[in-house]
Amino acid sequence: MSRDAEQLVALAPDVLVATGTAAVPALLRATQTIPTVFINVLDPVGAGFVESLAQPGGNVTGFLLFEYNLSAKWLELLKEIAPSITRIAVIRDAEITAGVGQFAVIQSAVPALRMNVRAISMRNAVEIERAITSFARAPNGGLILTGSALAVVHRELIISLAARYGLPAVYYRRYFVASGGLVSYGPDNIDQYRRAAGYVDRILKGEKPADLPVQAPTKYELVINLKTAKALGLEIPSSVLARADEVIE
Repeated sequence: MSRDAEQLVALAPDVLVATGTAAVPALLRATQTIPTVFINVLDPVGAGFVESLAQPGGNVTGFLLFEYNLSAKWLELLKEIAPSITRIAVIRDAEITAGVGQFAVIQSAVPALRMNVRAISMRNAVEIERAITSFARAPNGGLILTGSALAVVHRELIISLAARYGLPAVYYRRYFVASGGLVSYGPDNIDQYRRAAGYVDRILKGEKPADLPVQAPTKYELVINLKTAKALGLEIPSSVLARADEVIE
């Protein structure tokens, strides 16, 4: 990744665009001057990419994947579609600040819903499978997959384990549901890129990244896979279906 970033910087572009948290550090190491707009980054302040959301400083600004308070909505959604659930396993990358932050928000929302929560690390596939298999031995369980690069890497494994053990699961992006996951609630990805293009345009017209605040998503989408719900023996409440932006059958 570092070599790719150096090659991009050597081309002397007017603006760089980076997608995802993992792409930004290499660009920051390669240049401190070329304006850079990131998209779908979880915690740019915690990761050290910017000084603050309101005043990024330096040559970098962009758009958050989502704000931490979204994590509590995943918990609420899971309880709404599967009321019998009393145990939640939160699959997260504990090595990044976003993994810690998302889990903390979910923990804070647990008492009001009278559920127990535990964390599952995403260090590697073996650990994920072992932890989910162990969790699934007791009844009334469900999963929440938090946002990270490792979540994308282990996407198919996590979806297949949820299906194997009959665990309702909430994901943070549509493509998990398109691949067979039950339900997702997260930002409209197309809208994120559209807004990033607006920042690129403003930078090309002379504005500086340091003066452009990091922004959170403004459009979110709820996606439900009815085929997966049927396989899990779940009947999605009409109130949830009415809110859905997309229903996959």
